[in-house]
Amino acid sequence: MKLDNGLGHLSYSTLVHLGDTWAEMNASLREFVPQIKKRVSPNAPFAVSLRISASSAKTLTDSQEERTSLAEFLASEDLYVYTVNAFPYGSFKGEIVMERVYEPDWTTDDRVNYTNSVADILAEISPAHVNPSIQTAPLAFKPNVAGEAYIAAFTHNVFRVVAHLYELEHRTGRRVKLAIEPEPACYLETTDETLEWFTNRVYSPAGIRELAEVARIPVSEAEGAIRRYLGIVFDIGHQSVGFENITESLGKIVEAGIPIFKLQEASSLWVEELTHDKIPELRRFTDTIYLSQTSLKQNGTITKFLNLGEALDAYEANPVPSEMRTHFHVPVFLEELGPFRTTRFGVQEALTMHRATPLSDHLEIETYTWDVLPPELKTGDIIEYVSRELEFVRNELMG
Repeated sequence: MKLDNGLGHLSYSTLVHLGDTWAEMNASLREFVPQIKKRVSPNAPFAVSLRISASSAKTLTDSQEERTSLAEFLASEDLYVYTVNAFPYGSFKGEIVMERVYEPDWTTDDRVNYTNSVADILAEISPAHVNPSIQTAPLAFKPNVAGEAYIAAFTHNVFRVVAHLYELEHRTGRRVKLAIEPEPACYLETTDETLEWFTNRVYSPAGIRELAEVARIPVSEAEGAIRRYLGIVFDIGHQSVGFENITESLGKIVEAGIPIFKLQEASSLWVEELTHDKIPELRRFTDTIYLSQTSLKQNGTITKFLNLGEALDAYEANPVPSEMRTHFHVPVFLEELGPFRTTRFGVQEALTMHRATPLSDHLEIETYTWDVLPPELKTGDIIEYVSRELEFVRNELMG
């Protein structure tokens, strides 16, 4: 839905639903989204954040009939697509995902071709009043980044997509934006790492020249093209896991001139004081198909783990006073989750900033872990929970 006062478009990520194939995503879209619209935006158009996997992209690219059917459904239900999640290339539900979610990474032609296909689809199905965004993976899983050649390869491939977006707008008149999402354990993880890559690899004279060569445009146009088509997703939950100060991090990004093409409202699990009696309850969150990157703060030092279970093992081996945050998305309307807390405060800080000076024209709630939450921590069904999240964010923005 389009918010008042220039605050942008707000919706929730359909990554929460089944959607590994187009048949699954299409069924989820038709079953759930109209019900949620009826609750939170009954009298105004409702924005859709659409998950498009590589399989779905191929189906939609190959079938004009499917694209037409989608457009007709959206129009009939007063819906419009403003962003696509093209981060997970393959399966995301019902099987072990873990670090496979980053594959194929940005060193591959598969990632480039997939992203370009999604851009072409978006240019056709999104309305003229929206400049749609594509959410994508943070370049590579950090342990796989072998050196300078690897970094140069994925940077070059990002420029290939920027060149495609430049050509797409000149051909169709539709501007589609690529938004890279920093995430724990990836090449782009912290705000400072994100600033470093953009400053030294993208906005540098060498980066601008490289894009000019790839896109076959004058150097004088290349810098503007980079900023027009390439930015980030700022996932508030991800940066909270790393103990970042959200207000400071957002301020750094704005100061550096990096476009925030999507501001993602997400909360993570937070244990203010880790103690032995909390371990059994926390271990219930380790039975998940996703990575649960975790930061453990002890004596002022932050240690990072790929999974929650590893962090708990480390604490039990050295039980000094500890604070812990873990990458387990939890409903943004909750300040507490059973015996634990959430990083909802980070969401509230970001929304306060956004209310004063809009940071992005795309806002999205991404709590995709509904299906793996412990049963007693779920509040109502998925329609109720998504609607409550949207109502919470909208109310925060109304002040």
